[in-house]
Amino acid sequence: MICFIRRTIRGFIAPDHRFSCSSALWKVTFAELRKRGAGRRESGAFLLGSDNGGIRRVTCVIYYDDLDPHSLNSGFVQVSGTAYGALWRRCRESGLEVIGDVHTHPGAAHQSETDRKNPMLARAGHIAIIVPFFATNYPRVRDLGVFEYLGEFRWNDQSGPDSGRFLYIGRWG
Repeated sequence: MICFIRRTIRGFIAPDHRFSCSSALWKVTFAELRKRGAGRRESGAFLLGSDNGGIRRVTCVIYYDDLDPHSLNSGFVQVSGTAYGALWRRCRESGLEVIGDVHTHPGAAHQSETDRKNPMLARAGHIAIIVPFFATNYPRVRDLGVFEYLGEFRWNDQSGPDSGRFLYIGRWG
């Protein structure tokens, strides 16, 4: 009964959501991004999960600096090509796929020109989430930058007041 009620409420709150993360996993991820960036540099992670009926669910997070210890050294995210080999190996071992990524920015959660021209995974449908202010304050979903890669360096901006319709962070029930 509780599960039915949760699904019903979620249907009203986020009826069209296509990307989701449990609130527990999101809180841990957010805390790690804040810690790794230390309020002075970007940090980030790959979001692994699976597609369940058109809704991609994040179930695992792999931080950039765990794959490439030097990825955060320049103040902005720069993951080496060799780190992707380790990422693909983790995907094979877990049976999951990279469905998105999250990284922090020093100011508002706007997509930079560098972000637009250098997707972490250049595959249509990949979701890039930007957390503002180096994750120093816990943001609402509508304060996140949420961008869906369309291919050929084109993005669909899902950010803003309606972002919660696309991105759901909460209980799955």
